[in-house]
Amino acid sequence: MAGSSEKIVIQADPEIANLIPGYLENRKKDIARMLEALGKGDYETINFIGHSMRGSGEGYGFSAISEIGTALEQAAKHNSTDEIRRRIDELAVYIGRVEVVYE
Repeated sequence: MAGSSEKIVIQADPEIANLIPGYLENRKKDIARMLEALGKGDYETINFIGHSMRGSGEGYGFSAISEIGTALEQAAKHNSTDEIRRRIDELAVYIGRVEVVYE
């Protein structure tokens, strides 16, 4: 992702505007859960969270979250610690930069 301070503007469906803040907050919680799981070598939890993100991201208008979830799921299946860390970092940067507009 270019320029770590550059905002990523996502247009979301106004009908789900009340759900978006909670969805993003839950992804922040996922980051903490995955870091804890990674420290324990619990790749099953990371796989589960990645799978969930893959399925939910698009529905909320966050295709990047779905893509990161897919990558996390695959990395967890291969116990790829370095790739998991990269993807968790990528998710954290994305959430920090995303700005949602409703139109």
